[in-house]
Amino acid sequence: MRCVFVFGAALALAGCALPDVDIAFDPQAAAFIHQRGKTTVKGEAFFRAENGRVVYAAGEWVYLIPSTPYSDARFDAFFGDEKYLRATRLFLFQDADPRYAQFMRATKADSGGNFQFEEVGPGRYYVWTTATWIPDNWILPAGGLIYDRVEVTGREKTDIKVIVSGK
Repeated sequence: MRCVFVFGAALALAGCALPDVDIAFDPQAAAFIHQRGKTTVKGEAFFRAENGRVVYAAGEWVYLIPSTPYSDARFDAFFGDEKYLRATRLFLFQDADPRYAQFMRATKADSGGNFQFEEVGPGRYYVWTTATWIPDNWILPAGGLIYDRVEVTGREKTDIKVIVSGK
């Protein structure tokens, strides 16, 4: 039984090869993240498990990342056509340009997975977080990274609401 588990874990980790991103990070392209605007981006982050159970991103960091050629290439390489990445592949920051994290905003979700970014300037953004749990009688996490996209024009009359659920 132990050999089966070790083999399964090795297969899961083998799927974690890092995709190539051949676009250089450009701080000027991401600089709009630091410009303060009048828009509030708020929402709720959760993951719906296969059994229908809703798992909120309670207490998790939620990131607001500017859409740039570099971040677009990273999200395309990691997520493909999905808005969800399995928990066994949680390595989105691995091997990123060291400056990449300086051009993000972060906040913690509350117990219901609710989050809010205030004074967001115009631009296109990714909003991502994790929603994970350990299923009964299992040692590997379930759930994973989830994200959605949002565009701020600066002309909004109300808050922008986003549901980050991996769908």
